[in-house]
Amino acid sequence: MLQQFWRRSPSVVTLLSLWTWFEIGCVCIFGCIAHWFFCALVWPVDRNRRLAGRFYRRIATTAMRLSPMWSAHYVAPIPKQIAGRTVVVSNHVSHLDSFLLAGLPWEMKWLGKRSLFNIPFVGWSMWLTGDIPVVRGTGASIGQAMRRCGDYLRHDMPVCIFPEGTRSRTQALLPFKDGAFRLAIAHGADILPVAVAGTQRGLPKHSWRFGFSRGVVKVGAPIATAGLGPTDVIALRDRVRADIAAMVAEIEPLSRL
Repeated sequence: MLQQFWRRSPSVVTLLSLWTWFEIGCVCIFGCIAHWFFCALVWPVDRNRRLAGRFYRRIATTAMRLSPMWSAHYVAPIPKQIAGRTVVVSNHVSHLDSFLLAGLPWEMKWLGKRSLFNIPFVGWSMWLTGDIPVVRGTGASIGQAMRRCGDYLRHDMPVCIFPEGTRSRTQALLPFKDGAFRLAIAHGADILPVAVAGTQRGLPKHSWRFGFSRGVVKVGAPIATAGLGPTDVIALRDRVRADIAAMVAEIEPLSRL
């Protein structure tokens, strides 16, 4: 009863939101400084920035764990490693998704909107990590981003793409764009569907106030693209979207507090 009262009290939510912003800021500032030193140390041997990426993902998961409003649950089985030529695709309902997915046990390079890379400390670490910026709706930027994704895949580094292109205001999936699936087919990469649920309550779109959230992640079975061609993009896209929708429906009850 007391826990439910706290969660419904506007003053408690405000105070905990202020604490969460404070701890995220501290983690990002000090984490970014440590990240710079770490990257300088491992740069000669970190060809794909794999070590730099794992360090940065630890910063993100630390920020999530220090908030008393958020918790994370990963539905077994979670593979400890995935094939290097893999395009990971996930639904997207909140910026908290990135904190949650950073807890997966393998490194992958993320495709994200260009404005995120301009955020002090956070964006600087994204650059250091080798994540990939893109300006939505700009053909030249999208083409350049896809080429960088392809370079990573050729060097056995998975990439992560949110095929909806933006966050959904609800748990319902938005239409999927074709880019991730064209990329996978072009490079003979596996598609790995991932579903998240519950995060929309933790960090609502366009809100500075956080909410209590139990984020849940489920990793699906990889889908091979060997033998597929450009005419198979739509069917592959629709299959993956259906798989993710089914997983979201499965794990959404687990996200209820």
